[in-house]
Amino acid sequence: MTTLSDVIEIQKTYNVLQAPAIPGDSADVHDDTIDASATGSTLSIGLYNSTTSSTVYAYVTGLALDNNSAVYLLQSDGSTAYYPANPTGTGQPILTNCAIPLGAPGTTKNVIIPHLAGARIWFCVGNTLTFLLNHGDTGPGLVEPAVNNTSDPNYNYSWDFCEFTFNSSQVYANITYVDFVCLPIALTLTTSSGTTQHVGGLPANGLDNVCNGLIAQNAKDGAGWDQLVLTKNGSNLRALAPTNGIALYSTLFQNYWTDYVNSCWSQYISTPLVIDTQASWGKVSGLTSNDRTQITFSGVGSISKPSATDIFGANSGAFAPQTTNTAELLNIGARIDAALNRSTLLSNANQPDGEEISTFYTNTVTNHYSRITHAANVDGRGYTFPYDDVTGGGVDQSGFVSDGSPTNLLVTVGGGNAFAKREDIDQKSVQPPRRMRRSVQWVEDVKLAPREEMRDLEMGEHPKLLAEMSPAAAPAPKPKILLPQFVQRFMSPYVSKLQASPYYAQRLRPLLDFINQFLVSFLSLSLRAVLSRVFLVAFFFVFYFLGILPHEAKGQSQRRILEAAVAASNGNGNGNGTIVMQGS
Repeated sequence: MTTLSDVIEIQKTYNVLQAPAIPGDSADVHDDTIDASATGSTLSIGLYNSTTSSTVYAYVTGLALDNNSAVYLLQSDGSTAYYPANPTGTGQPILTNCAIPLGAPGTTKNVIIPHLAGARIWFCVGNTLTFLLNHGDTGPGLVEPAVNNTSDPNYNYSWDFCEFTFNSSQVYANITYVDFVCLPIALTLTTSSGTTQHVGGLPANGLDNVCNGLIAQNAKDGAGWDQLVLTKNGSNLRALAPTNGIALYSTLFQNYWTDYVNSCWSQYISTPLVIDTQASWGKVSGLTSNDRTQITFSGVGSISKPSATDIFGANSGAFAPQTTNTAELLNIGARIDAALNRSTLLSNANQPDGEEISTFYTNTVTNHYSRITHAANVDGRGYTFPYDDVTGGGVDQSGFVSDGSPTNLLVTVGGGNAFAKREDIDQKSVQPPRRMRRSVQWVEDVKLAPREEMRDLEMGEHPKLLAEMSPAAAPAPKPKILLPQFVQRFMSPYVSKLQASPYYAQRLRPLLDFINQFLVSFLSLSLRAVLSRVFLVAFFFVFYFLGILPHEAKGQSQRRILEAAVAASNGNGNGNGTIVMQGS
């Protein structure tokens, strides 16, 4: 018997999406603080073409939660559902056109989707994608494109996807690099309250930046990072995540982590490794066994030394489900795996407490694919390994947007919408802490999405002041001017539609920000500052006019002196036109 969480895990591992035997389980995304009937039955999604090509196609796939979690595709018109029949064999084509054309660069295709889980929005530039169907016990299995299979019909195409779940509680979407890097994708979520969340993704040249970084890293350590770069006709096609690189080249990174893992396991022979599960289990302590092969957590289980495949993939060997205490061990393993990828397990014995981005990837042995990919994103965010969402309360790096009352999700392909420095593109979009779980790898894990106090330099605060301002000294947010409820209800759909448009994000929004900043700067001046500026202006005008008032001994201005000299010259009768200047 498979649950929804099981089939989504199969999708991530084997690129096949199939209906679960137990439908209706939406454990892949969970938020206990949101009303179960918060969202509507459908969601509008804008697909914006920010590439330079007019031949861009999108696909929407998932499991329809309101239809027994059946395999779902959106037809090419962007509104009609397609539920494929269960074929008798494998590798059968889908019988309906599900390629959604985006149109010319700069245009948006709006689509409507129902409640979906395990959903993805796919993009392909220059070609259409091939999806196939396999026979399954609970319905058809949708065979999705794969980058680790050289015989896949989509292998040599330029394509990518983002992930999302839309259920009765919320929408949750994220950009992902867990499998590979290819097309830049950005997310902008607008809510019924008028707030906006944004994940910038890669700029237009993001893939080249990642590929160049991997090649440069390989020149330093010779570990094989350059083998993750795939090219076509001399241009970069995609950069594979290490797990898919290992799938293609079995010996890649084989001994890369050995010395670092040995050092970590030796570190915790006498010093306990403390893991904050950030769930009902609380904090647990572990010590390395006498043979130095396992770190044992009393009453829970043990984590053995992981291989490179285990560390990069996070779902095999040391981090695979165990026969007992599976949920708690997976939770512990997630935090150990995150620390290994970031190379902080050796330096921090209290995981993930106190983890800071500035300390990530500083060891020579680390997940350089993750380091380089994060650095290439305009806001540093996006899943680069399965447990990139593990945080000790610091800045989130996983690159998600989520809300219980969404009105529109804008998904941009091509890099043109990668404009935000942070996830919240204005001060209104700062959300309170919410209980979230993105990954299905540990079933009972409920993590806290931290609230981050954002101070965007584009809002006018000086960098030096920002450096000197401690969180305790930061001013409290100023109250907003709220319109009457009936006005908000009337205007909200129109405002949300405008805010979701590319025109608003790229042209109107900067102008509004400038006007807002000017007004805020002017109105925030103190009385003393206003008076001082008035005095300076008055001081300037007084001295300016004093400078042109009559002066000299006889009360003549410079101009009058000059006129007198000219008159004297003309009256001296010599006729040579010489102007004689003579002082008194």
